[in-house]
Parts: sequence; C-alpha cells; structure tokens
Amino acid sequence: MEFDPTWLLLGLPLAFGLGWLASRLDLRQMREENRRAPKAYFKGLNYLLNEQQDQAIDAFIEAVQNDPDTTELHFALGNLFRRRGEYNRAVRVHEHLLSRGDLSRTDRERAQHALALDFLKAGLLDRAEDALRRLEGTPFEAQARMALLAIYERSRDWAQASDIAQRMQAAQQGDFSTRQAHYLCEQALPLAARGELQAAQALLEQAVATAPQAPRARIEMARLQQRMGRPDAALATLQALADSAPAALALAAPLLVETALASGRAQQAGALLQQHYQDMPSLDLLEAIVSLQTATDGAPGAGREWYVRHLDKEPSLVAATKWLADETLGHEQFHPQIQRALEQAAKPLTRYRCAACGFEARQHFWQCPGCQTWDSYPARRVEEL
Repeated sequence: MEFDPTWLLLGLPLAFGLGWLASRLDLRQMREENRRAPKAYFKGLNYLLNEQQDQAIDAFIEAVQNDPDTTELHFALGNLFRRRGEYNRAVRVHEHLLSRGDLSRTDRERAQHALALDFLKAGLLDRAEDALRRLEGTPFEAQARMALLAIYERSRDWAQASDIAQRMQAAQQGDFSTRQAHYLCEQALPLAARGELQAAQALLEQAVATAPQAPRARIEMARLQQRMGRPDAALATLQALADSAPAALALAAPLLVETALASGRAQQAGALLQQHYQDMPSLDLLEAIVSLQTATDGAPGAGREWYVRHLDKEPSLVAATKWLADETLGHEQFHPQIQRALEQAAKPLTRYRCAACGFEARQHFWQCPGCQTWDSYPARRVEEL
C-alpha cells in the first residue's frame, strides 16, 4: 500500500491543535496554582502581622502544600512552630528541608541552624550540641559557639566551656579571659572539697594569671591558703585583691578579718579596711571593721561608734539596727520586740541584686542563678545601690 501524503497534511494541523490545547490547559493550571500559593502566603503574612499565629500556621501549611519546593515557606512555618512551642513540628519541618537533595548549601546551613535552635528551645541539649557542632566553618559558627558555651555552662561542663571560650577568643569573638578564670575556679572548688589542695591551688594560680583583674580567683586563692594554714600568704593575696579590684574587697572582708587574726596582723588589716572604707563606704567593710576592733579590744560593743560614723555619711537602716542591738534605751522591756521588727525590716536591704535581671539573693553569686549572667552582682548590698 502506497503512503498517502494527504494524511500527513491533515495530521500536522491536528497535532498542532492538540499540543496548543494541552499547553493552554497546563498554563491555566499553573496560573491557578501560582494564584493560590501567593494568596495563601499573603494571607498567612497578614495573620502573622495581626499576631494570629494559629491562622498564620494554617495559611502557611496550605501554601507549602501548593508549592512544596519553596524553602522560604518551610523556614517561615518552622519558625512559627518554634515560637508557639510546638518543637516537634518545627523539628520535622527543618529535618524535611535537610533531607532534600536539591537544597543549596546556604539554605542547608540555615536549616541546620534552625534545627539546632529547635532542639535548644525544646531542652534537648545532647541533640542541640550535635546540631550546633555541625555548624563549624559556616556563617553561623559564632552563634553556634555561643550557644554551645551556654549549654556547657548550664550542664556545668567547665572543661568543655573552657575549650569553646578559647576558640572564641582565638577567633576574636570577644574577650573571654574573665570567663576562663571563672571556669578554672569552678574546677578548683570540687578539688578543694575533696582535699586535693595542691591541684586546686594550681588551677587558681592559672586563673589569676589568666585574668589578673578578676577578683574571684584571688578571693578563692586566699580562702584556700587560709585553709592550708598559711594566713600570711592569704593576707598578702587579699592585699593584692585590694590593689587590683578595690571594690571587691567588701566581698572578702570577713575572710580578711579571719586571716588577720590568725596571722597576728590585725593592725595592718584594720588600716587596710579603714582606708578602703573611707574611699568606698560599704556595709561589709563597716561590719569587718567593727568585728576586728571587737576581737582585738576584747570588750563587748567595741567599735560600735563606727555605726554612728556610717550614719553621718549616709542614712542606713541596717547600720542603725546594728547600733541599736546593744544600746540601752528607755522602756527596756520592749527592746527585744523593737529589735526583731527592725531586723526584719532591714533583712531585704542586706541582699545582693543582679544588675541584669534584678534577681535578689542573700549571698553574692558570681553567676546569676536567674539569668546565668556572669559578674552581674555588684559587691554592694541593696541598701547601698
């Protein structure tokens, strides 16, 4: 049978017509999908701006279903889940992004960082640590190291914290010498508690060398030297503290009195306390002066005139309460009740207050228990602030 070219002439227009019709259908479908996706996206953005997070999540889920290849929608959805505390859903979104083979390196690093934040917020510190370590060598490296430092501080892994701080300082991300000194002190304290005094002393010496201006290392060193039966060395260390960080001497004032009495150098210590009290009046220095004078004079109430001198400098309910404690007044039968009332009123004024978050405590902390900030407690009581 011979081939008839007539059929070819008839078939070409038909094929062209069918192809054109198919392209129009595909184009119409694509336009419809593209209209749906932006509509859902802008709807979600509008809900987000109006702080309607539930509706925003629903809109973004719809947008992701219409266009599953859009990474920005995934990031927006994951961040919304994290902000709402739905960490499992946030993790699934970011893990889905990381599983995609077509994801660019920039988006992959961004998704890895987002996943690490999910684990951090969820309190899954082991998984957060692993995710953060994968960010070494990426633009998120500095943020990851800071988060790792917070993890190691929270878990009290001071050796790991010290390693990260050294890397950050080497990368010029800031001065971490004072933190390094704190980490060395934290490692020295349990050694001293177990009786490993020489090992503890070596760490404290390293802490003093790392941050000579930081007061904690010298205070801990003086306390250790006093425990080792070396009051003269402890007194010399506290003298160095007074020279390098005079404001912190108030924190070591009771220890200074103890070492002075043990070494028989009460006069030298008294002169040091009075000199610093004149420069920076402090309730702790005041109490140390009175305590030292009472111990050396041997008479009850010796040194009480210092409370009156303090009241001349500034009004102080704490100083007034301490002065009244041993004062003979009229209606002496009511004195115990009045004294208890005054002591109760003065008690909140003797606390320390964190300058970062306002957390108050009866004792001084080097790291705030509330906000975890280092050196945020001034060496002064609430009444003196």
